Amino acid sequence: MPHIVFDQMIDLSVFSEKFKEIFQKEPMLIKVENIFTDKHNRLALLPAVVIDSQNQNFLIEINVKEEKTTVRLYPRTDPEKTEGVFTALSMVGKLILDIFPDAHVTKTNIDFFIFSCRFCICPPVDLFGWEEHKLGKLSLYS
Repeated sequence: MPHIVFDQMIDLSVFSEKFKEIFQKEPMLIKVENIFTDKHNRLALLPAVVIDSQNQNFLIEINVKEEKTTVRLYPRTDPEKTEGVFTALSMVGKLILDIFPDAHVTKTNIDFFIFSCRFCICPPVDLFGWEEHKLGKLSLYS
């Protein structure tokens, strides 16, 4: 299952307040317009639409725990894992890094999509080591 893990508990109320709609038309359509949080601000669901090789509607989950935050696909929606789905997940991860610049990615299995400019506009980064980046200091990931 694709995921991104951050090294700290982010404040979902702040994230929800500063959330910016994600919309990209080319090379594939990606739309993430809303965020819904639980009453304890420990879990958020973001409805997403991706049209690449197919049209898919699914949920992205942000799960906050004491010392980490995980972004992943909500298991009950289980979309086909296409480049568009990975890109949508990585765009939510980038938004977290933008809003919380002290957060660091500690684990991910979609690093190519997070740190590459292949499908969304971002500055290039060094995928083979440490790199200062406008979104925060990126670490080696596993």
